[in-house]
Amino acid sequence: MKIRLGNEGDIEGWMRLVEKVKQDFPGLETEKALAEHRNTVLDFMRHGSAVCAEEEGKIAGALLFSEKDGALCFLAVDPQERRRHIAGRMVEYMLTFMEPGKDVVVTTYREGVPEGIAARAFYKRLGFVEGRLTEEFGSPVQEFILPR
Repeated sequence: MKIRLGNEGDIEGWMRLVEKVKQDFPGLETEKALAEHRNTVLDFMRHGSAVCAEEEGKIAGALLFSEKDGALCFLAVDPQERRRHIAGRMVEYMLTFMEPGKDVVVTTYREGVPEGIAARAFYKRLGFVEGRLTEEFGSPVQEFILPR
């Protein structure tokens, strides 16, 4: 499994992955939302802020980040490729692009939401701590902060 920056040539594979996991992410429910996500991903790719996990030409993991905002913006792993530490390796790679000493923030589902159980446990294992409650795409979420 190769962890690397994604580029515009990866967009079709990236979006195939997103199609597989879209039910896990608020804001990806419609074709219009998926088209907007595609454009967002292309923008992140152009700015060197998209990470891919690739194996044999297939995108198995995808991560978007903002170095400027100190934010992990999107993280997904193909359901068939889970439990291989792909997400952790992508986060580790992303951190090499982040400002040293600056906290990193991510949002995920609030406690008690079934779709968020695995994500919350994953972020806690990496050292993220629970932060403020907020909303994204009309869905209640919680910030998690990685103190650095």
